Amino acid sequence: MIDHKLRPLIDPPLNSLAKILAGKGLKANQVTITGFLIGLTAMPLIAIQYYDLALLAVVLNRVADGLDGALARILGPTNVGAYLDIVLDFIFYSATIFAFALVDPGNALSAALLIFSFVGTGSSFLAMSVFAEKLGISTQAQGAKSLYYLSGLAEGFETILILILMCLRPEWFVFLASLFSILCWITTVSRIRQSCRLLAGS
Repeated sequence: MIDHKLRPLIDPPLNSLAKILAGKGLKANQVTITGFLIGLTAMPLIAIQYYDLALLAVVLNRVADGLDGALARILGPTNVGAYLDIVLDFIFYSATIFAFALVDPGNALSAALLIFSFVGTGSSFLAMSVFAEKLGISTQAQGAKSLYYLSGLAEGFETILILILMCLRPEWFVFLASLFSILCWITTVSRIRQSCRLLAGS
């Protein structure tokens, strides 16, 4: 919901760091994969209740997610990079939520509901990006993106915030997961409506 408002704040430091890393020969895909592997460590860490370390893994994953985009803007975006970025993000999000079901079976229903909700936000976003590419529809509302981006209540910042709060307050998991599931479904319905309006005129 507020991703585009945060870009002017987070892009300058990421761009500066990306220039240094690009000068040392680092590639965007290397950062993407490294960040993903770091993020995946949150799953076993949550499962054994090392929430502080899991929080660190989540934050480092998100920093890498921003940094790989900055590197791609410097070195030039690739189809492989765009593909890995979105696919690994959704695997990371779902894996982190799944971990809370592992640590406490009482979280399982709420975890399943939220992962179900991720299917809605992800499929509504990705399906429209396919048709946008096919029809030559573009937008700069969220800045330069490799894929057509539909906005909504539940975007990157909100997802990061929820994951951080879950690590800080694991006892709130059921409430946070339920709340975010509602936001995800509002986003999904909104994206479906936006997509149908755009596609109806094509």
